[in-house]
Amino acid sequence: LLRSSQPLTGHNRRRCRDDEKLLGTVLEEGERGFIIDTRSAQAAKQARMSGGGTEPKSSYPQWRRLHRALERGRPLQESFSRLAEACGDPAASMERWLGRLDGSRWLSHVKAALSTACLAAQCLDREGCKVLVHGAEGTDTTLLVTALAQLILDPSCRSLEGFQGLLEREWIEGGHPFQLRCARSAASHARGKQEAPLFLLFLDCVWQLSRQFPFSLEFGEQLLLALFDNAYASAYGTFLCNSERERSLCKVRESTHSLWAWLNQPEEKHKYLNPLYSHNPLVIWPSVEPQSIQLWQGLFLRWIRPSQHLDEAWEEIQRLVEG
Repeated sequence: LLRSSQPLTGHNRRRCRDDEKLLGTVLEEGERGFIIDTRSAQAAKQARMSGGGTEPKSSYPQWRRLHRALERGRPLQESFSRLAEACGDPAASMERWLGRLDGSRWLSHVKAALSTACLAAQCLDREGCKVLVHGAEGTDTTLLVTALAQLILDPSCRSLEGFQGLLEREWIEGGHPFQLRCARSAASHARGKQEAPLFLLFLDCVWQLSRQFPFSLEFGEQLLLALFDNAYASAYGTFLCNSERERSLCKVRESTHSLWAWLNQPEEKHKYLNPLYSHNPLVIWPSVEPQSIQLWQGLFLRWIRPSQHLDEAWEEIQRLVEG
């Protein structure tokens, strides 16, 4: 599984021999690979006008390109905002609530992300092929797909320690611009040009996996909620800045505390563990049927729906398992 940014072919269809050689050496003779482009074919074509583009078939004969369009900018932020507004209306009728939920298109984005991750996982696991994932810069939807694909395929990523390593490797070191994407919450009336809840979309997809496979993830919903909160406002430096270079220049690691160090303290760690966890060495294939994708009530309705009874039930489950 590889990831990158788009090739800079431009409208003149420039070639990069080193890139062609690099991708060629990944494959053995007669072997084929898949390039999953998280943009539509039309968007990739338009990117040539500003210097970007896609891998031409003639230069990459062993690679087959698949386009799976995922929203990453303003449309995704507006979808998040519409959902937040709908969830904040306590007086909505059933018909109005269902209409606003459907109109937000948030669950469609969740389905699209899981579907694309399943495609990447199937190419790797069932076809036995190499997979390269990229969008434009390779720091948004690219990371969303590669991180989810690893969760589906690799049981080590489903442990608490492995999941933290996955976030560090794919999102933080992978260059997701947290400062730009998570500048304000969905409740803010101000709209930054580069805001987009890609990391939240990833957390929502992980929650969908945890709901469909309740025994296979070592961590629970409370960890996902803590990660969401800390991505937008945190006392720790883990999600600061937009890249490793910026974190190095700002000396983030030297002047701030790590979120992981706090989460892994024994008195904190037990809050985030799934008491029903049982190591599952198998690949977990999520259902992406519309009926299987549900609203993450624990996040989107957390300030409206009282969670006392759910918390008590969870504590009782923990007590029974420990007993």
